Amino acid sequence: MASAASEYQTRNLRNVVFFGHGGAGKTTLADSMCYIAGGATRKGDVQKGNALTDFTPEETGHKISINLAVAHAVRNGVRINLIDTPGYLDFLGEVVAGIRVADAGICVIDAISGVEVGTERTWAAANAVSLPRAVFVSMMDRDNADFRNTLGQVRDELTSAAMPVHVPIGAGADFSGFVDLLTMKAHTFKGGDKGAAGVADAPADVASEVEDLREELIEAIVSGDDDLLEAYFEGEELDPGRLGEVFAEAIRSGDIVPVFCGSCQTSAGVPALMDRIVELFPSPDRAAPQTARDGNGEVSLEPGAAAPTAALVFKTTSEPHVGDLSYFRVFSGRMENGVTLANPDRSASERIAHLAIPHGSRRIDVDALNPGDIGVVTKLKDTHTGDTLCDSGSQLSFGGIEWPQPDLSLAVTACTRADEDKIGSGLAKLHEEDPTFSSGYDPERGQTIIRGLGEIHLNISLEKMTRKYGVNVDTHQPNIAYRETITRTAEGQGRHKKQSGGRGQFGDCHIRLSPLPRGEGYKFVDSIKGGVIPTKFVPAVGKGIGEASSRGVLAGYPLVDFQAECYDGSHHSVDSSDIAFQIAGSIAFQKVARDANPVILEPIMEIEVETPEEYMGEVMGDLNQRRGRVLGMDSKGRRQVVKAHVPQAELYKYSAALRSLTHGKATHTRSLAAYEQVPPHVQEKVIADSQRDDD
Repeated sequence: MASAASEYQTRNLRNVVFFGHGGAGKTTLADSMCYIAGGATRKGDVQKGNALTDFTPEETGHKISINLAVAHAVRNGVRINLIDTPGYLDFLGEVVAGIRVADAGICVIDAISGVEVGTERTWAAANAVSLPRAVFVSMMDRDNADFRNTLGQVRDELTSAAMPVHVPIGAGADFSGFVDLLTMKAHTFKGGDKGAAGVADAPADVASEVEDLREELIEAIVSGDDDLLEAYFEGEELDPGRLGEVFAEAIRSGDIVPVFCGSCQTSAGVPALMDRIVELFPSPDRAAPQTARDGNGEVSLEPGAAAPTAALVFKTTSEPHVGDLSYFRVFSGRMENGVTLANPDRSASERIAHLAIPHGSRRIDVDALNPGDIGVVTKLKDTHTGDTLCDSGSQLSFGGIEWPQPDLSLAVTACTRADEDKIGSGLAKLHEEDPTFSSGYDPERGQTIIRGLGEIHLNISLEKMTRKYGVNVDTHQPNIAYRETITRTAEGQGRHKKQSGGRGQFGDCHIRLSPLPRGEGYKFVDSIKGGVIPTKFVPAVGKGIGEASSRGVLAGYPLVDFQAECYDGSHHSVDSSDIAFQIAGSIAFQKVARDANPVILEPIMEIEVETPEEYMGEVMGDLNQRRGRVLGMDSKGRRQVVKAHVPQAELYKYSAALRSLTHGKATHTRSLAAYEQVPPHVQEKVIADSQRDDD
């Protein structure tokens, strides 16, 4: 905790989220801005493990961003809240949370690799909420950097609204500055680690290119204002103030996506980017209005201090000796220390104490936060990620955050008896911190299953559980939830008779089993005539069949998609009972199902692989080896998208295999498509494995 921070009015705040593919320089850019602004005494380095917004042991150990983190940089009297998000798609939930509470975003793209799959996925997340955004082309000082090629990719694959504002002078070792198209001045770097630059006229060797690009930019800006457009075509000098206002509005509306360039590592171009954020990005009172539910209706919230207080908790973390930390964005009203707020999502109330603003791993005390600001508070009793905090007696709710759904699973078992006692609470705490991580016991598989967005996501979550909560687990391939079914109609008798002195047990039924279409489950039909089985006992036959079908007849898997018809039988006036006919139904099922040509069904996953075209051969060959069936292929920019049906049993650790095949450049998603009959050789293996497990 640090000393109290100054209070910033809403108009002097900017909430900016950094997103893009992993390794593009987002964390370094945030670190650079804070260092330039004086919010950090040294410039951090991801590879050295001392970056401002990568501070957890998992991040410093793996040298990648894993968590959303917030810091701030003050520029020209404006506090820029910097929301740094991970680039690995395993942590896409952190990106979604950051975008939800930002008023604008910067997509960081490195000038060597250009637009990658992580760029596209995170850009799509920003598109989903119409977030105003800009592009920062980083690593201009590296070998093979190509600004113009990257700009072309952005326009072709992300948005045609991309307009360069900064045009680099040179590239790689020759990268010496940029020309600002709004001022037509060249900014030439002086060296040092704060991006200092001298300003002069644009050099003659780039004059022709920048004139053309400036004309394109100015025409895009003035097209949004009739007076400016008329003045432009009349050849009049344009008012810079009015031009900036119209430009800012075009960014807010998404009509223009400005493109800047520089080097995050050397800070080249970063001060100028900060200036443009202050000038052009919307403050919270100029951003799109927020809506919330109030009872059964929706209300629009104004970001005014006198408006009702409404804040969204977008992240929860837990620290040893501190407890839970709740990060929130104040969308309306003013939040003060000591106030009691309602949490309508939990029908709870919370007292706000130790109010602070986050700055990497530090928290800086504040007495109050104005509308639009981002804060953090400790020790809320019953508030979770996605919850709303509002004035007592209010029912305002933002309705949570729409998280990506986990699609990868692992089975876990406790390493020791002590771990077994703590595993449930440890897994629950992981979900509290990361809603894209989930867990639960699956009775069909007989295992505790954890689910996440990828193997890295799951592995790092378990590392965190060991470090924070002292719980150690072993991971296993999840059992496959096979099922059984029948493929032809068969009929037969089930008879249960037991006499052991006194009242006996007697049940006798004849049943007919028939296959049903896939997904129909189990259906029982009563065709008894003449009361050969009393009406009150017939449902017991169906119950017995249903219970027996849950254990199958081949390998112990549930038998599904069949109809059982009870058409004949007999009873005893004294010895017949529900339990007797239930047992008779079970016996009948076991006999008849074996005559109905039972087979094993396996879950088939529909996967979508997005890969650069040069790896298509490796990807297709690997899918074929996994018994995959390709459904189709589409082009998506410079990448190919392959859709295929693949048995779930063949997809264990597929993410790691795909990364290896494509050098980390391909990703995939998966979802359950259907259940299909396994090939005979696979069925033999499944039955053999089942029998071995029983032994």
